[in-house]
Amino acid sequence: MHAPALCLLNPHAAGGRCAALAAPLREALDRVPLYLPDDVAAARDRLLALPPRSRVIVAGGDGTVHQLLPALVERELELALLPGGTGNDLARALGLHGLDLRSALARAHHGLAGAMDLGRIEANGQRHFFMSSLALGFDAAVSQRALAAPRWLRGQPRYVWATLAEISRLRRYPLCIRSEGQLLHEGEVLFASSLNTESYASGMPVAPGALIDDGRLELVCVGRYGRIGALAAMPALLMGQHLRLPAIFMRRVQGLQITSPAPLPLALDGEPVAPARELKIEVQPLALRVVRGG
Repeated sequence: MHAPALCLLNPHAAGGRCAALAAPLREALDRVPLYLPDDVAAARDRLLALPPRSRVIVAGGDGTVHQLLPALVERELELALLPGGTGNDLARALGLHGLDLRSALARAHHGLAGAMDLGRIEANGQRHFFMSSLALGFDAAVSQRALAAPRWLRGQPRYVWATLAEISRLRRYPLCIRSEGQLLHEGEVLFASSLNTESYASGMPVAPGALIDDGRLELVCVGRYGRIGALAAMPALLMGQHLRLPAIFMRRVQGLQITSPAPLPLALDGEPVAPARELKIEVQPLALRVVRGG
């Protein structure tokens, strides 16, 4: 095992709160350079300049890792995550959520790395990776609204606030979902999301039992709920009991094809991307090496 080649800290993560880690990291890092990039392009360029298969410490959240995925995959870099974002759902899946800085750094330096799956989406002529979630429909609109939530709201309350605000202008989305030639759903849905981790939106357990290294993604589809039905379903969603409700189902898949007559709101790992009418989703088995907490 080699020492980490770099510690990259996103000072903008968690609404800028992650920047407070800079001083303690400078004191704690032993011969590991600390880099605070000006923007995503600079961060990717720095990673692309590293030797292949280097270990990189990344201080930030799901959005930070999402933006770095192309460079991490291209250079076959090992990701050692220091959780510092709003959602931190990848950190939960890796067993790192809740660790103090000292423990997280010890794991980042000395923990064993293993491979995890990624998701890949093709839409609007472009390809993107995601490591935690692809949100489609209502929950993508919630991700967009959460970006404008009051700064004092953190973690899951931020997403609950955004959900309640979005319910006031609730939309349903007509679409067709196929997997390996099989029709899984045709009609209106509230959302149809693909998860690699058990949770998204700061710990909401939407895909109970999901594994990050099984070569599968979890499709979670929520059907024709109106405002009252959506509000009534929220407690079940927050507790991971939603699969008992009518018009909600989960399927384990390797790939999906989704089409709609109207553009569908999309978000990858909580980061909004351009709406699309057609998208292809595939799992990329064991595409990223990561350090786990357990």
